[in-house]
Amino acid sequence: MQVVEYRPEPGQYAWTFGGVAPTHRISPGTCLRLWTEDAFSGRLTRTTDRPSDVLNMAEVNPQTGPFFVEGAEPGDTLALHIVDLTPARDWGASTLIPFFGGLSVTDRTALLHDPLPERTWIYQLDRAAGTVLFEAQSTEMRLELPCNPMLGTVGVAPPGREVRSSLVPDVFGGNMDTPEMKPGATCYLQVNVDGALFSVGDGHYRQGEGESCGTAVEGAMDVVLLVELIKASPENPAPAWPRIESDTHYTVVGSSRPLEDAWRASQIGMIAWLGELYGLDRLDAYQLLTQISESPLANVVDTNYSAVTKVAKGLLPAGAAYGGVHRHLREQSRSL
Repeated sequence: MQVVEYRPEPGQYAWTFGGVAPTHRISPGTCLRLWTEDAFSGRLTRTTDRPSDVLNMAEVNPQTGPFFVEGAEPGDTLALHIVDLTPARDWGASTLIPFFGGLSVTDRTALLHDPLPERTWIYQLDRAAGTVLFEAQSTEMRLELPCNPMLGTVGVAPPGREVRSSLVPDVFGGNMDTPEMKPGATCYLQVNVDGALFSVGDGHYRQGEGESCGTAVEGAMDVVLLVELIKASPENPAPAWPRIESDTHYTVVGSSRPLEDAWRASQIGMIAWLGELYGLDRLDAYQLLTQISESPLANVVDTNYSAVTKVAKGLLPAGAAYGGVHRHLREQSRSL
């Protein structure tokens, strides 16, 4: 197995999906050991820091990559298996950013009153206990919360020569912010350009469903990924929307506005996947999905909202998505 280690310098980050030259050319089957900076480019370090003072909004959500995958062609499926996510710092940051957040005045929900006051929280990481510490600023409350590392952003270059901000989630993946993107999960993305040109970033030490205020416990991350390529065939069509497979669930992420259209996209995506897995027509799959689906939110704050549709594997016959590539990658990951 080829192993590539990469810790980008500040001038080497990608800020978009598409329009960026690859940092590396890799073969399917490669293991990547990467470092990703936090969504704030490391600029929020103290509770006294205010986003309007220290952040450059043109340099948020830095991405590590993109990586050119040899042999990847439009219509193929890229499989990225998350072997491990380890916090790279002993603290993470969350904040309220003016005109941003699910319960704030925004540039799209334009109202006359002022945005919420800026405030920053620093969460200390206890590696031994596997927790991050929430410390309220209005009372003496302190809560140890489980550390659940995830990647907020995983994506490929969009089709049609589009260049999209690393803040945007869409059919190419991007800033989906779903806690399903965690160790042990395999993400499937449609390849739109030669080489796929995928990037990852936006590590979260913890995030609730929906990412209500717009920022999770954001932190730098050490990332271990396995990369595989599934060539296009009638049996394995590329997914229209990002798919995630874990040992327990099949998941589809849809991104759009309004929020119900994001939900619809994820539901349609799951109906298609059930058809591929079990030969169901759309109406049978629709009926089955109605009775077994889970629909958590991923984010309600980004340029597009992201909704998730999950189904538990335990409710379904044994399946082998993409010929069992997730099982294969899980077995490989154990050797790492």
